Amino acid sequence: MPELPEVEALRLSLLPLVVGQKILQTEVLHPKLVSSAGTKRLALPAKAEEFVVKTQGKTIVDISRRAKNLLLALSDGVYILVHLKMTGQLVYQTTVSGSTVWGGHPIQLTHQKLPNKHTYVIFRLQNGTLFYNDVRQFGYLLVFDSLEAVYQSGHLDNLGLEPLSSEFTLDKFIQAMRQRRGNLKKLFLDQRVVVGLGNIYADEVCFRAGVRPTRTVESLKLKELKSLYTAITQILPEAVQDGGSSVANYLLADGQRGNFARKHFVYNRGGEDCKICASTLKKIKLAGRTTVYCPKCQK
Repeated sequence: MPELPEVEALRLSLLPLVVGQKILQTEVLHPKLVSSAGTKRLALPAKAEEFVVKTQGKTIVDISRRAKNLLLALSDGVYILVHLKMTGQLVYQTTVSGSTVWGGHPIQLTHQKLPNKHTYVIFRLQNGTLFYNDVRQFGYLLVFDSLEAVYQSGHLDNLGLEPLSSEFTLDKFIQAMRQRRGNLKKLFLDQRVVVGLGNIYADEVCFRAGVRPTRTVESLKLKELKSLYTAITQILPEAVQDGGSSVANYLLADGQRGNFARKHFVYNRGGEDCKICASTLKKIKLAGRTTVYCPKCQK
């Protein structure tokens, strides 16, 4: 699943491509993808019809993000919430040149003809077409009458601080951390203190802060909390600037792979030498996820 830097990089690359364009036609090829966000979803034709009525003929005026969710603002206040989940993909194809830009997880070369068997929602714009593809159909697109309605739906409930926001201050981070108990890595993954830290960046943040991901939150000293905060504020912007990490073949909207993977110090490097001290990096299972850390650099 893409983490915050990948989703943010995709948002930034889509902005100049689709903002300002009117949706001339909306096609929903599989109602399940616009019916709800649950793991067990029914394909509801009425939801598909509502999605078409509320989006067709509207202009895309902005694309924002909350955690790993993209929010497309339309000209009459309607919002489309997009969550790519594991294999979702946004693809924009221009009308004039026919060039195609891909965002999200690539699919087999034989399926790159658009639309294809994995295409479930199509937005035909003034100067091109925006396709939503999803091999495993875990992602979703939901329509809301307003931004207020998005938040009232509960879809964005229980989300923590936004690390790329000016509101992400050291004081707020420490306060939120002090209210929690349990394993540090697990806490980062559940998104309730700070959003967007998945398996990749949780490991990298812990390494840069010099803190083992196995530590309990209540054992962390003030100095270590400050180090974790600093690591988050450094690593996530760096990853966004580099287009995210190329693991899982995540692509940006311009079809380029993220470059931050070459800067990984611990993620996916279990058994290799630490780039700082040359100790052997340790790989364990933590919170159900493969976790890597340096037994010497991290305490």
